[in-house]
Amino acid sequence: MPKRSPTRHHRPGCERLRQASEEAARIGALFRLRFRLPDHHPVSVEQIAAVDPGFPPWETCVAFWTGNSTQHQCRFFKPAGEVMLDDLPPWWMKDALILDEFPYCDCCG
Repeated sequence: MPKRSPTRHHRPGCERLRQASEEAARIGALFRLRFRLPDHHPVSVEQIAAVDPGFPPWETCVAFWTGNSTQHQCRFFKPAGEVMLDDLPPWWMKDALILDEFPYCDCCG
């Protein structure tokens, strides 16, 4: 088996990718804890740079699924590294996070 170069994992940008992956896993764990989600229910975490005027520079979007296809969605107007357990809605509001087929506006869908 060929030896890997020790510098392979020290490319520019790799540290940011690892940090982003760790933040996504941390936020996913917070959502699993808060909304009592079993491990087999998928949770997706994305940090997105805002392009619309008047919005904060970064937002974090979290989606999770329950049942066979019920999608829930939550959005934070801050970078992933700043999202904490206290930012999440209470567990009993889980149904309020269900994504409707017809969102009210382009920015909330």
